[in-house]
Amino acid sequence: MDHPHRRLNPLTNEYILVSPHRIKRPWLGQTEPLQSINLPKYDPGCYLCPGNHRSNGEQNPSYNHTFTFENDFAAVLPPPLPSPPPPPHPFLTCQPIHGACDVVVFHPRHDLTLSHLPLHDIESVIDEWTRIYQKRGAEQGIKYVQIFENKGAMMGCSNPHPHAQIWSLSVVPTIATIELESLKKFSLSHTVSPSEAGSPPVAPVGPRGRPCLLCEYAHVELELQTRVVVLNQNWVAVVPWWATWPFELIVLPYRRHISCLSDLDVAEKAAFADIIARVTRCFDNLFSCSFPYSMGVHQRPIPAQQSTTVDDDQDVAHIHLHFDPPLLRSATVRKFLVGFELMAEAQRDLTPEEAAIRLRSCSEG
Repeated sequence: MDHPHRRLNPLTNEYILVSPHRIKRPWLGQTEPLQSINLPKYDPGCYLCPGNHRSNGEQNPSYNHTFTFENDFAAVLPPPLPSPPPPPHPFLTCQPIHGACDVVVFHPRHDLTLSHLPLHDIESVIDEWTRIYQKRGAEQGIKYVQIFENKGAMMGCSNPHPHAQIWSLSVVPTIATIELESLKKFSLSHTVSPSEAGSPPVAPVGPRGRPCLLCEYAHVELELQTRVVVLNQNWVAVVPWWATWPFELIVLPYRRHISCLSDLDVAEKAAFADIIARVTRCFDNLFSCSFPYSMGVHQRPIPAQQSTTVDDDQDVAHIHLHFDPPLLRSATVRKFLVGFELMAEAQRDLTPEEAAIRLRSCSEG
């Protein structure tokens, strides 16, 4: 479609305005400096390199694989914490929160992003994500574990040494809550279509034989192939129909309903590493730069516990990754969420279909 229209995001129940004709407007606005792709293998001034001292004075071990430590400047802290005072007015209510923040350094090399790591090293990163997810998710009072990576100075990353963060919280945060509610609503309000001889295969089903929104969405995208960027034997990466960021991607398993990292088998984990590598290489090759993004894993808030009861709100989760990169026209021109986006609703110029075509044309090498 080359005319203005709105698209619905079924995960958040929000609309985005798409204005394809605006991509032709001239740009005289802000440009960003090129992000360096010539980092050293080791930086003596880096707080994350092996053997170096961090800002709090602690010395990193001489690690040779992934390295995890508790964030020296954590956004949330472990209990006990003081209770907030009674609100002077209902508008002025605050909620107590506790938790922990971990930093997962991908590799000793200062210069190796996910797009440059060998697949076995990406699998090691996934293993470490899974370990922390299970460890923190089993701690008393923790209700949610968020894995994310900010890559590049443009995304506010304070250190170029490739790493992710894992924040564990005593509450389920806003966006995750909205997604889980949408997944649960879809599961309860739809029925599974029976397969018929000679008809296309139906989508995988979610827990208890109920339909899953993301299983169904992956099935639709694979049928159409319009927005698919990368595909392997277990995972698909697509520019979602409702994408806000110009080259936004959602990465999800499509052969079966998988709720969290803990549920991946050996083949699915290997395919997960493969698609992460291929997606990040496509990004780097799009504008020939170290492509900035924020990436987050959305999955079951915490692993399923060994009990006779099941939390329905968590059981409907379908693991997926969001890649939200800011670049719009080149390595130096970014998308800004301002004006109409802040006051009304999200808006984009480049259609998701055109973004997918451009990403598919990039080399994965």
